[in-house]
Amino acid sequence: MALTLDDATLDRIDEIVPPGTSLYSPDGAWRPPSLTDTAQRRRPLADRAAG
Repeated sequence: MALTLDDATLDRIDEIVPPGTSLYSPDGAWRPPSLTDTAQRRRPLADRAAG
């Protein structure tokens, strides 16, 4: 099934995100909390193996 957007819709999209704008940020502007919050990456000390 094909989707065709009319000119008004495409113009509105261009108003929201101007042509040529890159939404990709290689510097990592947003990172999930599971990567940035140490508490979410590690088990509690009492639950860790004493290896």
